[in-house]
Amino acid sequence: MAATTAPPLAYPDAPEAPVRKNKKVAWGSPTTYFIALVLVAVTLAPVAYIVFGGFRTNSQITESPSGLPSPWVISNYTEVLTSSVFWQQLGNSTLVALVTTVGVVVLGVMASYVLARYRFRGRGAMYSLFAAGLMFPITVAITPLYILIKNIGLINNLAGVILPQIAFALPTTIIILVPFLRAIPEEIEEAAWLDGCGRLGFFFRMVLRLSLPGVLTTGILAFVASWNSYILPLFILNDQGKYTLPLGVQAFSSQYSQDTAKVLAFTSLSMIPALVFFSLFERRIVGGLQGAVKG
Repeated sequence: MAATTAPPLAYPDAPEAPVRKNKKVAWGSPTTYFIALVLVAVTLAPVAYIVFGGFRTNSQITESPSGLPSPWVISNYTEVLTSSVFWQQLGNSTLVALVTTVGVVVLGVMASYVLARYRFRGRGAMYSLFAAGLMFPITVAITPLYILIKNIGLINNLAGVILPQIAFALPTTIIILVPFLRAIPEEIEEAAWLDGCGRLGFFFRMVLRLSLPGVLTTGILAFVASWNSYILPLFILNDQGKYTLPLGVQAFSSQYSQDTAKVLAFTSLSMIPALVFFSLFERRIVGGLQGAVKG
């Protein structure tokens, strides 16, 4: 007698296995990509012209302003890199940017913590005062600021550049950090209190770690803004030995106005650090700003 195979048991109440569907990636329209490519080209074209121009001679630039180097010349870059003026100005810019960044982050975090976590009379007015600071760029206040710095004896001093930059960067820092600190749950602070952690302990152990994306974002923005600052150092610094790189580019282009290729090489080398720094931390900036908006 032939063996028969038992039919599979049926479970009417059992849920059906989910059917996997291949998700299609929604690509944008060709017009969107065309516009994006045009914008990228318009943005990168001046940078590429400056970088490649440093590898050309003055005669090549005169004959074909938009052409590529033929042959490639590296003497312009080597002469700039072997000059002490470039490295001195690079050191001044680095010092000013780093000290400004540290001052902005430290003061901004402390002020934002008070505005976000403490309840006191006038808190809203103080926050509005910092927000109003966004409407007054440094160029508007350059004349009274110059008089103030002159009265306290900081003309031709890097401190005369650092202190105003910290002050004018604080409004942006506070506007970004306050939502981060407000979003920290109160339950975490209550648990820290039960564990014997005071206000300062909670600030250093918990607040700084939880608000790290916002802190990094404000630090990067402060560093790049300080590195590219031109108006304030132009009014404050008179000695070429105290110049930052933006002032150094202007002085170098005036001194070597007939040597266009060398000026382009100096300019490209002066902007490379800021470009590299911004490119490395671009995702941090976007993530920090998104967190500030959500908070």
